[in-house]
Amino acid sequence: MGLERHCWVQTESPLKYEKKCCPLSPDFGGDFIRPLLNSSSPFIRFTSSKPISSLFTGDRFLSASIEYNDGSSSSISPLSFSFAFSTLRSSVESNDGIWNSRSDPDFDNSHPKPNSTRKGEVSDLKMQLRQLAGSRAPGTDDSKRELFKKVISYMTIGIDVSSVFSEMVMCSATSDIVLKKMCYLYVGNHAKYNPDLALLTINFLQKDCKDEDPMIRGLALRSLCSLRVANLVEYLVGPLGLGLKDGNSYVRTVATVGVLKLYHISSATCVDADFPTMLKHLMLSDPDTQVVANCLSALQEIWSLEASKSEEASREKEALLSKPVVYYFLNRIKEFSEWAQCLVLELVAKYVPSDSNEIFDVMNLLEDRLQHANGAVVLATIKLFLQLTLSMTDVHQQVYERIKAPLLTLVSSGSPEQSYAVLSHLHLLVTRAPMLFSSDYKHFYCQYNEPFYVKKLKLEMLTALASESNTYEIVTELCEYAANVDIPIARESIRAVGKIALQQYDVNAIVDRLLQFLEMEKDYVTAETLVLVKDLLRKYPQWSHDCIAVVGNISSKNVQEPKAKAALIWMLGEYAQDMQDAPYVLESLIDNWEDEYSAEVRLHLLTAVMKCFLRRPPETQKALGDALAAGIADFHQDVHDRALFYYRLLQYNVSVAERVVNPPKQAVSVFADPQNSEIKDRIFDEFNSLSVVYQKPSYMFTDKEHRGPFVFSEELGNLSIGVESASNVVSTQMLEANDNDLLLSTSEKEESRGASSNGSAYNAPSTDGSSNQLLATHSPQPSMAIDDLLGLGLPVAPNPAPSPPPLKLNARAVLDPSTFQQKWRQLPISVSQEYSMNPQGVAALTTPQSLLQHMQGNYIQCIASGGQAPNFKFFFFAQKAEESSTFLVECVINSASCMAQLKIKADDQSTSQAFAALFQSALSTFGMT
Repeated sequence: MGLERHCWVQTESPLKYEKKCCPLSPDFGGDFIRPLLNSSSPFIRFTSSKPISSLFTGDRFLSASIEYNDGSSSSISPLSFSFAFSTLRSSVESNDGIWNSRSDPDFDNSHPKPNSTRKGEVSDLKMQLRQLAGSRAPGTDDSKRELFKKVISYMTIGIDVSSVFSEMVMCSATSDIVLKKMCYLYVGNHAKYNPDLALLTINFLQKDCKDEDPMIRGLALRSLCSLRVANLVEYLVGPLGLGLKDGNSYVRTVATVGVLKLYHISSATCVDADFPTMLKHLMLSDPDTQVVANCLSALQEIWSLEASKSEEASREKEALLSKPVVYYFLNRIKEFSEWAQCLVLELVAKYVPSDSNEIFDVMNLLEDRLQHANGAVVLATIKLFLQLTLSMTDVHQQVYERIKAPLLTLVSSGSPEQSYAVLSHLHLLVTRAPMLFSSDYKHFYCQYNEPFYVKKLKLEMLTALASESNTYEIVTELCEYAANVDIPIARESIRAVGKIALQQYDVNAIVDRLLQFLEMEKDYVTAETLVLVKDLLRKYPQWSHDCIAVVGNISSKNVQEPKAKAALIWMLGEYAQDMQDAPYVLESLIDNWEDEYSAEVRLHLLTAVMKCFLRRPPETQKALGDALAAGIADFHQDVHDRALFYYRLLQYNVSVAERVVNPPKQAVSVFADPQNSEIKDRIFDEFNSLSVVYQKPSYMFTDKEHRGPFVFSEELGNLSIGVESASNVVSTQMLEANDNDLLLSTSEKEESRGASSNGSAYNAPSTDGSSNQLLATHSPQPSMAIDDLLGLGLPVAPNPAPSPPPLKLNARAVLDPSTFQQKWRQLPISVSQEYSMNPQGVAALTTPQSLLQHMQGNYIQCIASGGQAPNFKFFFFAQKAEESSTFLVECVINSASCMAQLKIKADDQSTSQAFAALFQSALSTFGMT
């Protein structure tokens, strides 16, 4: 857009400024003024009572007009022209400074330019809304709609429109439901951040909650509950109470969700108003299934949160799993929506039938849910069937056979996203029962139009399904994928072939196929194949001759990927006596040491040249010297340490170095599984959830506030227990007293002793007083060879005070139930604490009998047990060795929060803490073996 360079000129009137511009672009002024412009209207004249520097503070032009070439003119309303002028001003400022301080002597350079256009538009919207607020003229609602649309559009793109809050509320006095919806949307988004202004909405929302139109009543009630302002909860109680009793089902549906919203704002207000009881009544009596489903969802959440606060809420939560309630939902399940059916099926999955006949009745009733068109309903039904038949091995296997067809149908008929979710669940089932699906492997062949994530999962399925009967067909299919132009899929296919080879199925043919990949002369194929050949040689050393013959023809210059290069270097070192050029290839790689950025490759290179030197010394001596010199000077700590270690090892004794670096090796029989059986069982327990899709238990990917005390470390690959409160931590002295007790876990011992290490692996010795005190505390004997290992001249520590004898339990403790009950009533509680269990132990609780056997192995006997997921209760007892003193334990384990509540009573209360430490140690090792 171009403008003539005109200055502001003062007209005859001292209070009037005039400007004449020529817009050369039809985009000038946007939608407000463009219709008035054409090729014969090149000039715009506008006048104002102030110079340009003051025109953006709310002032308007006195007049604005378009002057045509023939002398005629058209006037423009000041309101519409203010939008055009805002666009004009921003365009002129960006056009080579045409409009600057020289063109207006009164122009203020400090005037803020950013967002001036939007601010002007919002200000005009505010004025227009105010003008329409009290208007009852025809067409007012249409005008409001247009303005409301602009406000909502600005709000969605992040423009601050909070300044029009009052005007929006004033314009809401209408019967137009579209306007109501837009106004409620605006109010719901801004009330949380403007609690003072939110008070303005209470009156009209409460009034709308009593409107004749049930749709407006429901919308108003939903908006009222969505304000999320704690100070306004008192205004929610009345409308919610009326909404739960409303004659229209839509209003009741909204009200049930509103109760849950109120609970999260103020739980005390919700409970005091007796809303949970009202929801329970509605759940069991309302004819509308959506209302019933909402009541169930709200009550489950409310009572789950309230169960830890009151026993009554805990009983109400258990009542949801009672037989009459479960049967009530099952009999009405076909009336529910798909979402509600999933909710009901999740509830029934937690129900424990009384006998096998009841299990069959439930399964027969839900049989048709396996043919449902919605995949979520099918998966929820499958989870229920699997949970019900866990204790019935034969029936459980029949369930696997029954659910195959519905799952395979969902895989082939749904969207890629649905296929992936269903395939993830199929993958979990295949890992648990591969033989049941081995004949269906062709269903998992990749289609050309499938996305990568689906193909990758199908390759994992084929790997898991491989058996002696289908290995040849599966490997043949995978080899076709290896030649695919899709490089990621080709890589995954080669890895899949290698995994199948490591399963000992028709190894001869598979190794031949892998070696053929090396002849394809594709960098990525060669790289993946080298990594797999290395693993194959570790498991099948007898194939070394054939593999080395092919690998020896590969030039190291053609291998650039770090893992592949590391694999090639490993083979050069491991089979140096069989590869004639091994020393020279290693020497060429060492010459390019500085260009090798991967520390992994440099570490393998140090080890390989060391092995080669011990087998072919004359040819490798120079290469070894260069490698050790480069390694010792390396900036990477691991590389530096390994090179220094090898140097000192050779300096000490070459024969010792031979035994360390080149010991006799046995073939690897089994490679480590990235997921142990406990983790897989935990994922199976969370069937039909994201845990299956992520292939991780929920505690590994949920937020910290939902994890409980466990924190998962991706780097370490293990679990660490969170810090417990001071009242729950067993004293360091008590743990040291049990130092000789094999039941005490190593982690607890080191935690009790190394509290000052702050988690570091090594603390350098210090010569200050605190260091002397630490040595004096932990040195068991005054041996100068031990206490002054580094020759620092530290004083020898005196002998510490003798520790109390460790607690030993009777391996054949006996106690009858009546004596247990009598002692439990008479003895006081000596230890009461909450203890964090490891997730592996919680996952193993799918069979509580295994916990009883584990504790019995630690001389702690179970006298009674009961409960169902997620709460299990156990009563244990133990007796001191060579004494009649007895320990009684009540242990309540919550598998959802991974917490165990312990109450311990003892005849000899002085040893209660020691027994508590021993009990916790035994419990912490459950599921770890």
